[in-house]
Amino acid sequence: MMDQFLEEVVSKRNKGAQTAAYLLANLAWILLAVYAFLMFQNVTWALTSEGMGTSFFISLIMLLISGGLAVLIFLRRDRVRTEYEYTFTNGQMDFAQVFNNKKRKSLGTMNIRNVEACGLVSSGSFQRYINMQGIKRTNWFLNREAELLYFFFQKDNQKRIIIIEPSEEMVAMIKRSLPQGVWQVN
Repeated sequence: MMDQFLEEVVSKRNKGAQTAAYLLANLAWILLAVYAFLMFQNVTWALTSEGMGTSFFISLIMLLISGGLAVLIFLRRDRVRTEYEYTFTNGQMDFAQVFNNKKRKSLGTMNIRNVEACGLVSSGSFQRYINMQGIKRTNWFLNREAELLYFFFQKDNQKRIIIIEPSEEMVAMIKRSLPQGVWQVN
């Protein structure tokens, strides 16, 4: 028997805004770091000339704010370029989030046989499940206009729904692995 395997990476279709935001984040952290350096010089000058006066504390607060923002933007800038990775292997789905093609964060694994309902988000069945009381929704897609797929299941007595953006080939593989009656049309 041959293994069923398919791996897909979903990225934003319109990358112009994503690229602009990434460049803006890089520019912002550099400018904030330069400003923090200037505030550091201001803090040392105020401390040596006046001691711990008003200008010292104002410069110190500005240094902490600009330095903190520079570090925060530097550490989080890769999240602007996010992709999702779906891996289907013999009825097992693995989900991961990839940041700027560098950092990979595993989101979880799901056995297709544990799914209670599955179908397209555009179908009427999705509305029944998403409107259930106490359901936890997880979005692992980037393009709202794409053909989205949902999985409904229960884990630890918690109703959950996962929404992904697979290709037609992956949807066909998922359909073949689903138990009978789980695929929802309407």
